This record gives sequence, structure tokens and C-alpha cells, in this order.
Amino acid sequence: MTDSATAIRAAHRDSAPWPYDLLDVLELRARGWRPTPFRELVLKVHQRCNLACDYCYVYEQADQSWRDRPAVMSPETRRAAIDRLARHVRAHDLTAVRVILHGGEPLLYGTARLAELAAEIRAGIPCSVDIGMQTNGVRLDEAFLDVARKSGIRIGVSLDGTEKAHDRHRRTRRGAGSFAAVSHGLRLLNRPENRPVYAGILCTVSPDADPIGTYDQLAAFGPPAVDFLLPHANWAHPPHRPAGAGTAYADWLIAVFDHWNGGPVRVRIFEDIMRLLLGGGGRGEQVGLGPSAVLVVETDGAIEQVDALKSAYHGAAATGLHVLRDDLDAAFDDPGVAARQIGMLALADSCRSCRVRRVCGGGHYAHRYRAGAGFREPSVYCRDLAVLVDHVRTRMGRRVGA
Repeated sequence: MTDSATAIRAAHRDSAPWPYDLLDVLELRARGWRPTPFRELVLKVHQRCNLACDYCYVYEQADQSWRDRPAVMSPETRRAAIDRLARHVRAHDLTAVRVILHGGEPLLYGTARLAELAAEIRAGIPCSVDIGMQTNGVRLDEAFLDVARKSGIRIGVSLDGTEKAHDRHRRTRRGAGSFAAVSHGLRLLNRPENRPVYAGILCTVSPDADPIGTYDQLAAFGPPAVDFLLPHANWAHPPHRPAGAGTAYADWLIAVFDHWNGGPVRVRIFEDIMRLLLGGGGRGEQVGLGPSAVLVVETDGAIEQVDALKSAYHGAAATGLHVLRDDLDAAFDDPGVAARQIGMLALADSCRSCRVRRVCGGGHYAHRYRAGAGFREPSVYCRDLAVLVDHVRTRMGRRVGA
């Protein structure tokens, strides 16, 4: 057992209710399970944000570790992160990886530093690299878009639909709405010269918002793709549901699905469900049983799991690893990483016998958390997912076994 693995075990023994402890991970390996190499690295280049979204899982929910971290990733940390990813690529003979510039708000890192970082990534990684960025869009301007085109940084923007729906949740720290600023950025991004770096729009589902109006507003900005995200909630902190609406999130997504009807904008959650129903695989973490191949490097160099886990409890995403001392391979020993790679084995007993298990996949891992029981529970959106999958199957007009 490596020293880092021992440290992880000690750190998680009393605090982290994972489905499997470290000994179980080692046993899985002994039985022939092999971890999936990490193909996506999220760099938290700036820890702070210029918005105060009321549902934010980084700042407004259980984990408050951001308070103890530097606002900005140092040059030493970013070089170490690139070096660790390069070693991982060589160790596993990877031909392509993805690096996501994230925050907080990554545009606060500054245009010049982002250009330098992109150049360092391309020079330091010995394979094809897709560089992406997820931004709230408020600071998108022509100067940065010029850098994005030259550096090949593909940009995803967060927008929650109409001005009324968006500004209800995504406001500045002074309480002003951000829709107007984001709209300006999206119009710039949708110009012909910027289309090659336009990745798409992320939208958090709100059952109080008009689903058709939301989709039409997003489509009006011409995104290549849209992804609808269920709010990060769990059994300890359930999602908001309008009175009497037991499957409010399914009902909302079904209304959009029927209106969307296959295009022209690609919608990832719908395409993933349809692909899974036909026996293929999904591309995201909301549905399907595919292994998670993502790690996060925080501004202080800590190697963590995806940020969504921060909605469960303080320290839920921690691995105890750091880019200045640990290779990415060391994360394979983390029980949380393993649980998110072993598919069916990590599901709750009730999920394993469910008819939609291979499509639903238990839902997003973060949404399974229950205090005292950990993540080996059905999704808090279980009913919504089952209703949505059944509706999509029916609309596809064929009986596909789940």
C-alpha cells in the first residue's frame, strides 16, 4: 500500500461515508478490476466569483473549503498540474485528454494569464488536448475571444433561460441581475468568427420556470449544444418541489423534450438517454453507468473529485492528494474515485433490480447522498429519472430493455 493511499485511508476513515473503504478497493483490484485513466482535468484557476448564485454548490452549500484556499492558482501549481497530467498521459498511453479552466469564475484569472496557461498546456501535454472553459459569461469580451480563438479555448456559458428566470438565481453580489451582461457575451460568442470556440450553454433546471420559454431563450443564442442540469441536491438537502408536483423535474424536462423533438440544438441529457436506450453509452454524469474519468485541481494544488460532491458535506470531494507531491494515479486508491468507476457495483440494492438501471445509472453520484448512509442510496431524483426515461423510450417508439 502506498504512503499516499495510507494517508487517504486515515483521512476518510471517520469522515467520509463512501460505499467502499480502501480495503474494498484493493480487493476489487485483486479480483481483476482496473481503474479507468483520467481523461479530463479541471483546473480551478480562480477560486472566487463575481456572482452570488443562490444555488451554488461551491459557495452556498455544505462544503466551505474555498474560504481557506488562495483566490488565484499560482504559476508553480499550474505547472505542477500540467506535469502530473503529462505523466498520466505517458503512463497510460492516452491519445487525447481534456483540460477545463474553471472557478469560481475563470475569467477573473485575467486574459493574459489564461493565454499563457493555454500555451503551457499545449506545450506540456504529449497528446491531443481539448481546452475548455466554463464561465458565467459576465466578463466575456472581444479581447478574450480573440485569445480564445488563437489558443483554441472552447467556451461554455451558464445561463438559466429567460431574463426573469435567470436573474431570480444568478445575481451579482450587490443583488443586480446578470442576464443582460451574459446576453451580451453570448451574442459576441455567436458571431461567425467566434463560432469555432462556442461550446454551448449549461442551464440549471428550475421547475418554477416556463420550460418552453427557457429552451426557446437558450436556442435564440445559437448554441451548438445545451445541457440541462438537475440542481445539486441530496436526501439531506432535498430539491425544491412545487406543492403537489412529485415529479416536477421530470415533468419540466419532458415538456422540453417534446418541444425540442430532436433539434436543431443538441441537448446532451436527451441524447444520452436515447443513446443508452439503444445500448450505447452516455457522455455525462447525470445518467448511465460509465466510469468517471475526471479529477479537479484546486487553486492550492489539492487534487479532488468533481465539485458537485461539495453539495453533500464538507470535505466530500477531498482525496488528500496534492499536485506538488502526488501523481494522478494515486487517486485510483481513493474509495470515492473507485465508487464512481465501478458502475453497477456502487448502486443501491434497490437500484440494481430497477428496470431503468442501465439508463438512469443511479443518477448523478452526488444526488445519492444520505447522512449516515453515504452515497449508496437511490438518487433523490429517482422518480423523476424513471418517469423521464420511460417517456423518452415511449417517444422513441420502440421497446428497448433497460
